[in-house]
Amino acid sequence: MRVVGRVLVLVLVLAVGGAVAGYWYARPLVHTGTGYAAHNACAVTFIAGRDDPAADLPPNPLVPYLTGYENKAGRSATAATLWLLAKQKAYYAPGYGCTVAAERPELGRATKVESDPNPLSDAPAPEPDPDVDAAVARAFGDDRTEGERETLGTRGIVVLRDGKLLAERYADGFDAQTPQLGWSMAKSVTNLMVGRYVLDRELSIEESGLRPEWTDERKDITVDQLMRMTSGLSWDETYDLGTPITQMLYAEPDMAAYAASQPIVHQPGTYQQYSSGSTNILCSWVTSLADVPDTDFPRSALFAPLGLSSAVWEPDAAGRPVCSSYLWATPRDWATIGQFALQDGVWNKERLLPEGWMTESTTATRVAESEEEGYAAGWWVNRRTDGSLVNPALPEDAYWASGHDGQRLYVVPSARLVVARLGFSPRVEASGLRTDELVRDLVALTPPE
Repeated sequence: MRVVGRVLVLVLVLAVGGAVAGYWYARPLVHTGTGYAAHNACAVTFIAGRDDPAADLPPNPLVPYLTGYENKAGRSATAATLWLLAKQKAYYAPGYGCTVAAERPELGRATKVESDPNPLSDAPAPEPDPDVDAAVARAFGDDRTEGERETLGTRGIVVLRDGKLLAERYADGFDAQTPQLGWSMAKSVTNLMVGRYVLDRELSIEESGLRPEWTDERKDITVDQLMRMTSGLSWDETYDLGTPITQMLYAEPDMAAYAASQPIVHQPGTYQQYSSGSTNILCSWVTSLADVPDTDFPRSALFAPLGLSSAVWEPDAAGRPVCSSYLWATPRDWATIGQFALQDGVWNKERLLPEGWMTESTTATRVAESEEEGYAAGWWVNRRTDGSLVNPALPEDAYWASGHDGQRLYVVPSARLVVARLGFSPRVEASGLRTDELVRDLVALTPPE
């Protein structure tokens, strides 16, 4: 019996040890899940004002094991696996949104942003146009079954022509006042923030020596190369165990410093690879030049002059905006950003970007080797460097911001069109979003000037 008992104890010890070892092996992924869930619950509750944060969790085997709660009085949200493992907490600050951190960060008071400079903020609903409305209805999946529409996940569409509302529609539970997360569309807005300072401070996009710790080859990386994802820094945008993107977003208090610590593996300017880290390095550089706190820079430099009163750009625990990923705004305010780009940075008759900034920023990047198709300086473009089109159904001058889960912001200068599409479409390939088709149909319906 003693032998049997010892065997049982040994089996139990091995089982517990195996479970602990398995947890520590999987901890980076589990940590990613709880960080994602805590941030999501906090932002959906306190920024979007919704009570269904679980509706924004992706289809993932870990999701059924995530547990958590929102503390409205304490303005925070907590998530863990099975109530105990890899617990993380996100804290909310008015004007700045939610930050995953070990303790509540001190961010200061946010600059108040009025909606007055934005004529779209209180514009009346557009007059019905049967053809336009039919195109928008297809983008919402009205011709599909209820289950297919839910999978398509379109939550808001705003269409502008000549700077005026042409069409607008929202899914149940959403309206013109509901901010929605743009994910990587924030990278395109970062381009606009850089342009603001290039104009105001007469800076050069060829400036290098952007980080004091860059004393090796990294000192040659330029502002333009960070915007165009040609820095040459090692990166992996795959959401998996211990990859740089998951480590940065959910385990690093200073995301830019972490991204900047990556080794260089290509000569700057020769290899294009999509990198959220590059955008956060870029953002840390431009905010460091500001006369206001880093966290407040987007509000004073961009939101206030455009009247983007709904916009919230969330910071990391170091107090810097997460420019790669965490910008919230209503679809009308997203469309306003597109209209600002369409007007080459002129707003209310004032030039806020260098003349020709958007033409240069939406010219595809020429490099020896690229992993991306049609990526320019923070914007995706339809015209490749060889003159061929990424999507022949769209005008060659079309360009767009693109974000995770189906976020899109299209600008078509030749058709005087801006189209913002927000949604939650984790199960839909880009080709199935119906957004390209929507823009194609709207271009066909655009009368000549």
